[in-house]
Amino acid sequence: MINLLEKDVLQATDMPLKGNFFTKIARGRNGTANLVSLLYDKPSVTKDGKTKGLYPLVDASQQALNRPDTFDKIHFLLSMKKQASIKLRRAIMPIIPVRTLSARIRRNLQAHLRALGFTKNKDGSLLPPSDTKEVFRRIHQQHRLQRLKENAAFIEPSWNKFQKYFANGVDIDPEKIEASLELVKSDSWQGELFRLASLTWSVPVSNGYGRRMRFLVWDKHNGKLMGLMALADPVYNLSARDKAVGWSIKNRSNRLICMMDAYVLGALPPYNQLLCGKLVACLVKTKEVRNLFRKKYANSKGIISKKKKSPRLVAVTTSSSLGRSSVYNRLKLDKVPYLEAIGYTSGFGHFQVPQCLFVNMREFLVSQKHSYANGTRYGTGPNWRLRTIRACLIALKMNENVLKHNLKREVFLSRLAENVDAFLQERHSRPNYAGLKTCAEVSKLGRDRWIIPRAATRPEFRLWLNKDILRLIAEGSIPKAGVVDEQ
Repeated sequence: MINLLEKDVLQATDMPLKGNFFTKIARGRNGTANLVSLLYDKPSVTKDGKTKGLYPLVDASQQALNRPDTFDKIHFLLSMKKQASIKLRRAIMPIIPVRTLSARIRRNLQAHLRALGFTKNKDGSLLPPSDTKEVFRRIHQQHRLQRLKENAAFIEPSWNKFQKYFANGVDIDPEKIEASLELVKSDSWQGELFRLASLTWSVPVSNGYGRRMRFLVWDKHNGKLMGLMALADPVYNLSARDKAVGWSIKNRSNRLICMMDAYVLGALPPYNQLLCGKLVACLVKTKEVRNLFRKKYANSKGIISKKKKSPRLVAVTTSSSLGRSSVYNRLKLDKVPYLEAIGYTSGFGHFQVPQCLFVNMREFLVSQKHSYANGTRYGTGPNWRLRTIRACLIALKMNENVLKHNLKREVFLSRLAENVDAFLQERHSRPNYAGLKTCAEVSKLGRDRWIIPRAATRPEFRLWLNKDILRLIAEGSIPKAGVVDEQ
């Protein structure tokens, strides 16, 4: 058997981990490498300061622990340990000079993608293990854990403050559920409640960009929080949407301002067990949303163009967080469609690049005096983060196809106006909102269509205790106390 020195592994992984960890890789006759992690309290050191036998993988200093990429590397090592055997050529990547930012970005990106289970196609694009909901959750798990880490100091005091707003199962009367919307203002307690509740999502909630409208969805009957809704500027290029609307490039440039994208849309426990996720999704197509949008943006100026605009909200897009959606599909009330499936995303994005690695990429662009190095989230156009990552990959001469993760999500369109297509194609000058209902009217229809029948067949929703919200936040999945509907 051939023992490989740990300094080679250090060059391959550059992992700063807590404690004195060593790795020993033994190559057997079958050409595989068994990875065994060993923990030593005190490494053997010679008089000249060199380690005797095994080489230390890490520096246990506090400085190393505080490095922004530490979390990702720990995740990678732990994922490697779980494998019974790995290919030697995959365990030891080509040696790249250590202690350089560009080398660290290369190694960490490769390691991170491997840890998530991605392999690569011939063109360099990523190939996920499968397209099941469980794979979607697992691939997003590290991102979610990082989000929890960032919010650790926020969660406990906020829970003590807001627990009263989360329902127990016994608090709900299915026959009296009525949804109402509250627009969240910046720097308000409602904003803190939205932040806390959004941590229950199994896929981390983004902050959105550009125009933003966040809503708390309340059960008017008991004053409990039923769900969340958040709208933001839509992406400029979305082929499924553009084909469904049938507009030209000129139409899109002029009318995209009249659309929004629902980047948060769903119900909280135990309401989700009663299919209230469907009801919350239907609320995007209500008079209240249209009116609040109009009030907020009637005389607004474009962040980039600085031009005064007068948008009219006529349509809202959304996409499922876990591939194909069982909640958003076939959403009709009184024979009127509230969400229509229009296709899938192309599977292109940046979620697979974690925040700590993104920080490194920006540092690299700073060193290269790149124009994107000092960009900001707002005022620099859509997809700022995506363009920054691509710029870094190009500068490093890496294949930018790693941004194509091939995890495709189903896309849906909600048409608020009767003449949506004609208005967005600039054939009509005014939207026709005939038939648009209020939240109360939609609640009644949804209550009769989904909620009351569900409560009759699945009464276990009454067993839910609001304290389980904390467990949901920590674990990222609903405790098995009832049936769950996933967005």
